[in-house]
Amino acid sequence: MSARLAEADYQLVWPRALFKSEAAKLLNQRDLNDWNDRCALLLDDAFVRGIRGGPVEEFAEIGELPHASPRDGRDTPRSAMTFKQQFLRDLMVNADLLNEDPPPRRPYWSERKTGPRSARALTREETVREFVDLVHELEMLGYFEKRFGKDCIDDPYGDRPARWVERELGVAGLWPLRADRLAQDHDLFFDVVELLHDTAARPLRRWLHSHGECGWHNELFEIEPGRLAYRWRVNKILDRSEFGYRLAEEGADVGRLVLATDDARSTLVHKLITRDDGGPADQVRHAIELFRARGADRNQKRSAVVALALVLEERRHNVLVSALAKKDSGALFEIANGFHVRHQDAKQRRDYDEFYLDWIFWVYLATVELTNRVIDGQGA
Repeated sequence: MSARLAEADYQLVWPRALFKSEAAKLLNQRDLNDWNDRCALLLDDAFVRGIRGGPVEEFAEIGELPHASPRDGRDTPRSAMTFKQQFLRDLMVNADLLNEDPPPRRPYWSERKTGPRSARALTREETVREFVDLVHELEMLGYFEKRFGKDCIDDPYGDRPARWVERELGVAGLWPLRADRLAQDHDLFFDVVELLHDTAARPLRRWLHSHGECGWHNELFEIEPGRLAYRWRVNKILDRSEFGYRLAEEGADVGRLVLATDDARSTLVHKLITRDDGGPADQVRHAIELFRARGADRNQKRSAVVALALVLEERRHNVLVSALAKKDSGALFEIANGFHVRHQDAKQRRDYDEFYLDWIFWVYLATVELTNRVIDGQGA
């Protein structure tokens, strides 16, 4: 089975962790009368579309019989799972073998002759087009049905979504989305990205309305899995773009566009956002939110650095003496005190570029993490 899971029609369009979590929840509800339908919907949501085969079609071909006979003359009791349930369980157990991105392909003729094509970032116009295509796919999957309702042949939703979007953003005629319009106004595009994050919800149940080929009606929605899937799929597009932003995946600014960083700094931010040690952790989270906010200006970044400097000041004479040499810890505060960060008198140096402020922030943030580890070691 492992080789099969690496094929293109078994590619996830969700993060593995979300698929495993949703599969586990469903497997713990095996007594549901509509379990098979819910599982088919889960597979339809979580795996790539547009390729024949794959888990959706294979699941549909599985028979209904239990995985084992009642006793078979042995002491082992009958399996509690049907063949279909066993199929989902096997997928969940082997989820680490599933690709979250298209599997690598062998190079074609011209690439073998001249070498691989150099990767390039999506232009802003291309990014908007891919986002609009994704929104259309999610709309067909029912991710906005909790808010908009179903565009049913018997009850079309008409301009209801457009009017709701206008109330939220103050701009008329945005729905259905048009890539050409959003590409002309990037701030409006970003607003739409964030608004639809807050609107997304994953349907758990559906029924087919065949009249006039209306299609699936969705119901029983869960918000957090829907938003998580939305963030993950939108970030896959934004990470390939030249915008330099992505949707925050945790913290008070979750679902808001923030400055994109490399993996190492993203890991650092994750450690500090998820830490829970009372006041200092709250101050650090506030600093991160200020710094990485979309469009953060020099004053916001300066405020973020000041917040981190205060945390380090409180740890200067106890924790920092265990972590850094005296001259090194002194240099940290020389930066804050001499470069128009914490003070505003005439002695402060102000003639430095903003990227220097970025450097100060990341040095301070890494130092906070260092002191956290010292504190954890002292308490062990």
